[in-house]
Amino acid sequence: MSPAADAATRTARRSTLFVAWVRAWRAGLVPFDELADEIAADEEHLVADVPGTWTDVPLGQGLPIFAKLHPDEIRLVLPAPGDPRGLPGPGELTGAALLAGEAVMTPGFGVVPELRRHTSGSGVEFSTVLWRVMPAPEHRQVFQTGAADAEAELTAALGEATARLTKLDVAQWKPELAGALQALRRPESTETLPPGFDPRSRRLFARASVLDQVLTLAGTNSPGGAVNGYEAQQRDEALRPLTTACRHALVAACNSPLRP
Repeated sequence: MSPAADAATRTARRSTLFVAWVRAWRAGLVPFDELADEIAADEEHLVADVPGTWTDVPLGQGLPIFAKLHPDEIRLVLPAPGDPRGLPGPGELTGAALLAGEAVMTPGFGVVPELRRHTSGSGVEFSTVLWRVMPAPEHRQVFQTGAADAEAELTAALGEATARLTKLDVAQWKPELAGALQALRRPESTETLPPGFDPRSRRLFARASVLDQVLTLAGTNSPGGAVNGYEAQQRDEALRPLTTACRHALVAACNSPLRP
């Protein structure tokens, strides 16, 4: 896999780590002091519209809004156009979550990340992540696929997509995508989630996180000159079921039951 592809396949969606670490904290498995660093890594994260505040606050000051919630009341949602499962009805929160493609949901409120890019006075570009808190009164959680079923769906979708992309000779016009898909067949790390998640959920999260970035790579890099519009359409059709399976896998892994 090229350096560009490798760099594009290292970071999970921000809401996945947010949900996993906050749930582990509420289960008493990790200390509060570790949360902000584990969620933000080397990024700057702020929280907007926290009840009782008048301005954006650092991530560590916004996390206490989850302090009274049971771990199972904190859920990852990865919606897509035509698939808003896990979100409340039409409104500001649902619209923001669909635009971002991710959200953290609880029975009373949701939190949606927004990446903001800035340029300093000296011309240096940098970004911040703003988590916006939005009310979700009387929101009810919906049934979601378990880790075992999600793993089976992901494996089947990956095999089918790889076979179709091979027939399209994807390696010729997008070696980054072909190399990244091949890397998914290697043994995965299981150290990506905090304590409390079982081995299946860890394995599923590690695999789906890499795959999520592979699909992002496929969607953001324009095809090479050897690809015409029809071939690009065929590529997109081959990846669509895999994209859905990947979303289901990440949700199932991060929302799975925690163990002491």
